[in-house]
Amino acid sequence: MLITEGTYPFNGGGVSTWAHTLCNRVNNVDFTLYAINAFFEEKPKYELSNNVEKVIQVPLWTPDEPYDYVSYGEEYYKTVGKKEWTTDQCVEEKFLPLFERLLTFVYNEDQDMRLLDLLFRELWLYFEDYDYKETMRSAHVWNAYVKIVSSHIVKKNNPSAALMDITVGMRWIYRFLIPLAIVDLPKVDISHLTLSGFPLIPALIANYKYGTPIMLTEHGVFIRERLLAINNSEYPFFLKNMLIKFSETIASLVYYKSEAIISVNIFNKKWEVLYGANPNKIKVIYNGIDHTLFIPREKPSALNHVPTVVAAARIFELKDILTMIKACAVTVKKIPEVKFLIYGDDQAVPEYTKECLDLIEELKLKENFKLMGTRSDSHLIFPEGDLSILTSISEGFPYTVIESMSCGVPVVATDVGGVNEALDENSGFVCKPKDYEEIGKRVIELLQNEELRFKMGAHARKRVVENFTLKNFIEQYEEVYHQVNQTNTSDR
Repeated sequence: MLITEGTYPFNGGGVSTWAHTLCNRVNNVDFTLYAINAFFEEKPKYELSNNVEKVIQVPLWTPDEPYDYVSYGEEYYKTVGKKEWTTDQCVEEKFLPLFERLLTFVYNEDQDMRLLDLLFRELWLYFEDYDYKETMRSAHVWNAYVKIVSSHIVKKNNPSAALMDITVGMRWIYRFLIPLAIVDLPKVDISHLTLSGFPLIPALIANYKYGTPIMLTEHGVFIRERLLAINNSEYPFFLKNMLIKFSETIASLVYYKSEAIISVNIFNKKWEVLYGANPNKIKVIYNGIDHTLFIPREKPSALNHVPTVVAAARIFELKDILTMIKACAVTVKKIPEVKFLIYGDDQAVPEYTKECLDLIEELKLKENFKLMGTRSDSHLIFPEGDLSILTSISEGFPYTVIESMSCGVPVVATDVGGVNEALDENSGFVCKPKDYEEIGKRVIELLQNEELRFKMGAHARKRVVENFTLKNFIEQYEEVYHQVNQTNTSDR
């Protein structure tokens, strides 16, 4: 059971590319996809392979409950029965002690993951028999929540929280824990998480119900990216603190419960160990690509004499497109005719896209910096450019870097995640995040030095063929699946 959040098979991006490759290429494995989305999606964005037996979709932020949109296989009589059995007295006596322990644990500095594991098992057993919505919307639950978080605010001498902030916090908890309501999961041999966050819950249920082992692949480190997003948000202190506490707690539980932790780079390991991962469980498997598809090609004739920089990037905060735009402004001062062509979803975060368009307008770059939208033939994107660019503030092991390298196109990228593990000094340039002056300077250097550009492109291609092929990637995952499954079989 491959468990995703906001990615495969309903949304694009690097994690989706990775998941689609697994589902299509791994031998002797059938997949159930458990996809947690913000909203209900009518159909997958990807054409699913025959290896995918089932898709379970859980929309967290819809106006109604997930089971109002999707049937999860629970018999009607049991659904009705759960609602009838969930009385005020039942909630007060059976659920409230568990909920209070959970909140207290999250805010506790000294955490024992073994106890949290046992607590989630008790929560699962409760929701096997009782209704999630009726429980979580009980006055008993609200009152207990307010009491505990209020005492934490006073005890820690934190800034006061408005009633609206406290209400929003409870709404978040309600949504984060919704997978506890979906207890009829298929029996599988392995639960494979794609991030160390709340998607752990269905994996926990399968573990408690069937003894199914859990494994994790860490792309961009969930807790690092969550901390970046929270600290850059405009949430009041109470909500920031709550999100951090919950995120750190759940990440530590993921590492505790995982039989194998796959990191897509070496950089991630220090974060994983910091939050309790056993170093002996961690294995690095670099992403791989089809080097027979991503090959060097001639530039399109329309761009032949146009200095061109390309990028494949979803338009949202972590990709830091604003820095890319500023780097373009630096480049234009030396090369006025330069074109930056950015391929990727520009509708995912409309407010951020607007911020980018406003900056393009302000810097008078409408003729130089183009948002090109999504494109399915990604192997043809990079040969359009003389070089490619990546300005992210967080990454795992970005496909765009090794895809560009495989096409013989050198890269200018920020030094985040595993970028410098893919991109050595002979394949392109690595710069500090947000340093648009340095990024622009390196873009200019490559555009003006054809010999260096071709030399780096040839080396980049060679590096991919030797290190980051699809064959290596698939063989290593097949081996890990086999090992985790063998451990599970021997335990039984």
